[in-house]
Amino acid sequence: MAFGTLVQYLKQVESAISNNDGDLLAALVSFQHPHVHNQKLWVDFEGQCQNFLENPYDEMIAAHIRCAMAVSNGDMMEVYACQGVAFQAQKEENWAIPVLKRVVLDLRQFALKAEVSLVRSKSRRKPGEMLEKAADLIMSCFRVCVSDSRTALEVSKRVGTPMLVNQLFKIYFKINTLHLCKPLVRAIEGSDIKDHFTKAQFVTYKYFVGKKDMFDSDFKAAADSLEFAFNCCYVSSRRNKRLILIYLIPVKMLLGYMPKPELLKKYDLLEFEDVRRAVSQGNLLLLSQTLRKHEAFFIRFGIYLILQKLKIISYRNLFKQVYMLLGTHQLSLKAFEDALKFMKVEDIDIDEVQCIVANLIDKNYIRGYISHQHQKVVVSKQIPFPSVATILK
Repeated sequence: MAFGTLVQYLKQVESAISNNDGDLLAALVSFQHPHVHNQKLWVDFEGQCQNFLENPYDEMIAAHIRCAMAVSNGDMMEVYACQGVAFQAQKEENWAIPVLKRVVLDLRQFALKAEVSLVRSKSRRKPGEMLEKAADLIMSCFRVCVSDSRTALEVSKRVGTPMLVNQLFKIYFKINTLHLCKPLVRAIEGSDIKDHFTKAQFVTYKYFVGKKDMFDSDFKAAADSLEFAFNCCYVSSRRNKRLILIYLIPVKMLLGYMPKPELLKKYDLLEFEDVRRAVSQGNLLLLSQTLRKHEAFFIRFGIYLILQKLKIISYRNLFKQVYMLLGTHQLSLKAFEDALKFMKVEDIDIDEVQCIVANLIDKNYIRGYISHQHQKVVVSKQIPFPSVATILK
């Protein structure tokens, strides 16, 4: 679909609006469409839009053309201003939801490109400012959709909220403002709209909700959401399934479930192989070495500090090996200290050992008590080291 003149373009827009053809109109305001590079559309477009289109579509299309000009000139602030009016039409019908989707997707992409441009130019602007502005514009669209009080979804703009929520999630995670996700989750969970997500939309939604729960240290909820996302993600979407696993694996490990080597190999996540082995064996030295070796990878995905939490399970597994080796229910703290020193744990002394053991007992990783008088740990004769998975159920 190519347009040689502005008139041809406006006639096509007028036809899409007359026929309530949201998909066609979405294509006509998309920056993936070749018309945005046609400078013939930029001549006297304000007056022509008014002649061909009724309000508010004349303003919407004029803003779109101004946006195309701004993109060509690299003026991202003007891009935001123009894109902000791109979905002001058809507030009484939802046929234009595809238009909203296209506008929002382009807006987020513009924001990401603007951030890269600002970094390259060494601008003094606050990092993430462009994405914040984009989020504000998307949130304004979200309010329009979520406030539509009509109960019948086939005529309600609420059907547009799943896509908007997911786009906002992507921005909030990018600029590390996760606290802003909470009202979005509450809005979705408190309505019937979640029953009308497409499969792809709901997988994306659960992925971000799971990540948020993980960073909030609600690992059970995180596991539920991320497992749902992984199991429902299309088999052909190997990249997406791998991305989900990058967060699901640490969460499941913290809940006591170690990934199978076959799974790690299948999805090319061998960075977790030595982590799995170290935690299972209580090998604190290997765990520290592995976290250092793959530090860049773990930091890139924001899970480095999450994996650090696996140390307490490693302590538990190491002390269990000491217990099995000594074959007694009265274990000297010195034996634990020696084990930790063997694992190259720095600055360890008997007081530090007592703190570690006390923490393990408090979290029910060890059943027993510390006899300070005799400097021993007296463990239960029945299941002294309950499985982590059982404890955290």
